Amino acid sequence: MGTIVMSGTVVLVILGFGNHVYWLAAVAVLFLYLQYGRSSSAPSGRPGGGAGAGGSSGGSMPADYRSYRDRRDMQAKWERRYRRERPLESRRQEREKSK
Repeated sequence: MGTIVMSGTVVLVILGFGNHVYWLAAVAVLFLYLQYGRSSSAPSGRPGGGAGAGGSSGGSMPADYRSYRDRRDMQAKWERRYRRERPLESRRQEREKSK
C-alpha cells in the first residue's frame, strides 16, 4: 500500500510542474495516508488506537491488552454461537481435529 501511495505522490508532483493543483493533491494524498492508511498496518501510540475490534483473526499486535481481550472474547462468542447453531457440523469438526 505504501509503495502505491508513494508512486502516486511522485506522479502528482511531476504533474505539478505544469499545474500546481496536483501538488496540493499530492500533499492531500500523503496526509490521508499518514492519518488513516498506516493505522491498519502499524499500531499507534494512542491507547485503544490501531486496528479496531474487527473480525480479522490474523491481524497485527494489539495496541493494548484490552483490545486484545475484546477481540478474543468476541471470537469466543462467535465460536460458541456456531457450536450452538450447528451442533452436527461442530461435532464433525471436532472428530476430524482429534484424528
